[in-house]
Amino acid sequence: MSFTVEERGNPNTLSYRLFFKNSDGKYVSPFHDIPMYADESQNIFHVVVEVPRWTNSKMEIATKDPLNPIKQDVKKGNLRYVANVFPHKGYIWNYGAIPQTWEDPGHKDGDTGCCGDNDPIDVCEIGTKVCSRGEVIKVKVLGVLAMIDEGETDWKVMAINVEDPEAKDLNDISDIQRLKPGYLEATVDWFRRYKVPDGKPENQFAFNGAFKDKDFAIETIKSTHGFWKALISEKANAGGLNWAAAALCSRNTSHILRTSDSQVGP
Repeated sequence: MSFTVEERGNPNTLSYRLFFKNSDGKYVSPFHDIPMYADESQNIFHVVVEVPRWTNSKMEIATKDPLNPIKQDVKKGNLRYVANVFPHKGYIWNYGAIPQTWEDPGHKDGDTGCCGDNDPIDVCEIGTKVCSRGEVIKVKVLGVLAMIDEGETDWKVMAINVEDPEAKDLNDISDIQRLKPGYLEATVDWFRRYKVPDGKPENQFAFNGAFKDKDFAIETIKSTHGFWKALISEKANAGGLNWAAAALCSRNTSHILRTSDSQVGP
């Protein structure tokens, strides 16, 4: 199973979009149509890379747009960029999301005491390669951090690309501490402070900022997959999300793309 991307508009503009196609050349949603599992028997997951390591543009899957392309987040009409919070440069991992997952804003998590953030579950991929925006990779899950962002649960899954040369030696959260000393502490520091330059308070964490292990992370991912299933079967409040992308793209792709182009300026 392979996927390609199609750029529309120019990077660093309001009109920029990154659409996804499957191996048959048909448009697909990176939120709904790419399978969560790359290999269920081995607990290998797909990840859609939204932000390559060391970059600053806050790119994300547009969960409320038809076909759910990747686009740059906008705040008060301005494109969003994360600040370089010393000593970090941009995002310190390849940052993305696991498709077919959803952090339900109507569900209060028993561990965090907060409801979900209405997005697919986030992933920090820690391999040696700097991925490309829109790249779909297969990852091994290593652990998870429970961030609380402005009162919402926002899980951060730690993972490594299965094709990375270090993947064979990284199998759980303790291996990151052993083989990449300081990386977990830097991750907590980054997530705690990255919004401070924008005038917002530091983020908080459940479990006193401690990472949970691989098994806990996999169960958390499976839970968000269950919420996603409820979403697309209309058993949960969609909250403005566009979940009918697969049906739409098969019937009326050209209309969707024209509408997307016309909704923003050049």
